[in-house]
Amino acid sequence: MTGTQAEQPSEGEPIEEERGTGPVGALLLVGLILLLGIRGSWSAVAIVFAIVVMIFLHELGHYLTAKWAGMKVTEFFLGFGPKLWSFQRGETTYGIKAIPAGAYVKIIGMSNLEEIDPADEDRTYRAKPYWRRLSVAVAGSTMHFIIAFVLICVVFMGFGTADANSDRWTLQSVSGPALDAGLKPGDQIISIDGKHYSSFDAMSAAVRQLPGQRVQIVVDRNGAERTLTATLDKSNPTTGKHVGYLGVSPRFDLVREGPVQGVADAVKTMGTTAKESVIGLGRVFSPTGISRYVDNLTTSNQPTGSAASPSNQDRPTSMVGIVQIGSQAAKDGIVNVLYLLFVVNMFIGLFNLTPLLPFDGGHVAIATYEKIRSMIAGRRYQADVAKLMPLTYAVVMVLGLLFITSIYLDIAKPISIR
Repeated sequence: MTGTQAEQPSEGEPIEEERGTGPVGALLLVGLILLLGIRGSWSAVAIVFAIVVMIFLHELGHYLTAKWAGMKVTEFFLGFGPKLWSFQRGETTYGIKAIPAGAYVKIIGMSNLEEIDPADEDRTYRAKPYWRRLSVAVAGSTMHFIIAFVLICVVFMGFGTADANSDRWTLQSVSGPALDAGLKPGDQIISIDGKHYSSFDAMSAAVRQLPGQRVQIVVDRNGAERTLTATLDKSNPTTGKHVGYLGVSPRFDLVREGPVQGVADAVKTMGTTAKESVIGLGRVFSPTGISRYVDNLTTSNQPTGSAASPSNQDRPTSMVGIVQIGSQAAKDGIVNVLYLLFVVNMFIGLFNLTPLLPFDGGHVAIATYEKIRSMIAGRRYQADVAKLMPLTYAVVMVLGLLFITSIYLDIAKPISIR
């Protein structure tokens, strides 16, 4: 969301299409999407589409609030770089650009650095009152939080939540000793060494007490009982603790919630996820987190385990990684995909409120600082953004480096959640 100044036709003038790369560029983009579906998976295409919609709605939030505030918006584009296709309606140019790394809305006069035609000064971002500027700055993150709320409500009320206390559960994923023993997703464990457990947690607690031991497991597979033998690992590969480890995760029956309980749980889940996201960001940018990330980049490529493995813990993930994880999650059902998109929207909404430029949170911080200084001085105060540019350039460089390296890791060392 940056400002610009350009001569545009009035609102009443007809739509005018710009050439850019024209239909050829648009067809190339469609071809790449089809190739992704054919060579990859259509679930990946669906995830990409969901991300594009998410980015569009973020910028739509800025666009609508800026228009309502009477600000002049000159551009609304999906993507960056060379123009693929665009049209102009009134004073705004809309379109698609070649590099699908985000989107942007240009609002004139975002800072004191821009030279604006005096005739348009009263329509600049900087000329509007504090509450108007604040509403525009937070609109993008607000859209993410609205999307997240809708998604998690759909999960709770439309599909349901897992009842972890139920004894009706089957295996969702199998690895390690369980895989070696012949267990498969969909199996229902009836007993271990002749003992039946009322819940997965009870069974897991019993297994942890048997490190390295050989156990007999009876499972129900498609209505027929099978007896298998597994030798438990002596430690949990994720935590490193000396406990018995079988290598299974459960799939529980889903129980739908009513509207009141669903909304209440949605709000609670959003709060918990927000807290975990902030803590996760702190770990990523801590000295230990940075050191772990550098180790990931510099060590030779090795097979990756689960997403929770130590090498992948709190690893920043690019949009490439999100598509990969989403494609894997889709194999276990749409609920997992919806929950992933919920988490992504919560994280982006919070991350975008970081009080530094070029984040929207930087504009919030500047507007708030100007408001406080204006109240103290008794007259309108406008911050000199030029003083912030060295820090802004540093932030952009860090983001660019993170963008490139995270894509590299997601391609060279993809995270597996299965």
